[in-house]
Amino acid sequence: MALLLKNVRLETGYLYDQSFVTATETKIVDILIENGKFVEISTTIEANDAVVVDAKEQLLVPSFKEMHTHIDKTYFGGEWKAPSPATEGIFTRFKEEATILPKQLDVAAERAHAMVKHYIKNGHTHIRTHVNVDPHIETKHMEIVKHVLESYQDQVTYEIVAFPQHGILRNGPEFLTILEKALQMGATHIGGVDPALVDRNSREVLKTTFQLAEKYDVAIDIHLHEQNTLGALEIQHILNEIQQRSFKMEVTLSHAYALADLPQQTLDNLLDQMAANNVSVTTTVPIGIGPITIPVKYMYDRGVKVSFGHDSLIDHWSPFGSGDTIHKLNQFVQRFSYIDEWHIGQSLKYATGGLTPLNEDGEQQWPKVGDVANALLVDAVSSAHLIARQCPLSTVISKGNIIHEEEIELKGEFR
Repeated sequence: MALLLKNVRLETGYLYDQSFVTATETKIVDILIENGKFVEISTTIEANDAVVVDAKEQLLVPSFKEMHTHIDKTYFGGEWKAPSPATEGIFTRFKEEATILPKQLDVAAERAHAMVKHYIKNGHTHIRTHVNVDPHIETKHMEIVKHVLESYQDQVTYEIVAFPQHGILRNGPEFLTILEKALQMGATHIGGVDPALVDRNSREVLKTTFQLAEKYDVAIDIHLHEQNTLGALEIQHILNEIQQRSFKMEVTLSHAYALADLPQQTLDNLLDQMAANNVSVTTTVPIGIGPITIPVKYMYDRGVKVSFGHDSLIDHWSPFGSGDTIHKLNQFVQRFSYIDEWHIGQSLKYATGGLTPLNEDGEQQWPKVGDVANALLVDAVSSAHLIARQCPLSTVISKGNIIHEEEIELKGEFR
């Protein structure tokens, strides 16, 4: 099916006052999409066999990628319930999951569907979800999540992380059989969480994790909450494993709080190694007590890919997730006091897999003929306007098909 978007606003360049970006230039065009790709961008296009959508001068931006969530264990779509205090830290949650997760099995699929639909409504065409694999739930969540996501494969792409939330070694050798079964069920990644804290044997956990990743040809996504020198040591152990094994699959560090509070020389050394070894970071942009927000732009500028995720929407860990990535971007630019057009607009890349309509020099780089047509129509006049004013989105396009649309009041630049 061909889709013709008429009266679309595209970013074309920056306006400068000497070297300072003062505004974003745009133009109104028509865009033809066929076979899931952009095939023509012009002032006026006529295509009699296409479905025609009048964008009414809304801005077209790349769709979002949710790079860290847990759709398998959520209260979303159910009754309100706040988490209990974590008196024993992460181990409080492990104890809770032994009873909570089996009780939620009957509603797990329904709630996972609700989360996926919510993410689609909020502009996401890709989801990476971590899925509990533990002694209590074993591979039941993998079965549920795989079935749920398969039903949306014409709308979103996805990755599934087999996530040993309760550790690997501390569960005994029989747990490895369960984890391997999960990896055989279609996982794209193997996960992990704080090996030094949870299993108290970082090197053995990482050795096992990398061995399984190599055996099943999957990527790695490890959650690291440890801060300062312990967190830095954990990251160095991961880098050592990558280098010693010449491991080529992607490795992601989720959270990586240690990167927020290390001495400059230590930080730079780790970032340089991470960039050289294709180690990326996913963050929720935390705003809690203490230095736990990592220096996103600084890391990106040193060659480390950084992406955003929401972690949970609401579950027994946290009640604060929204799934609204425009809000997440707004939270980020406020957290780092970015108030100008350039810094705000360029921040879009952390939510889109690196895509921005304009590159850092203000040259148009998206969309181009041949690109996959994953995009959003938003009532904004620039990426910076979208993020700063949290402008609403009306239309979600995935592989050239409209997968969500809603009527919104259009206010354009006056929003």
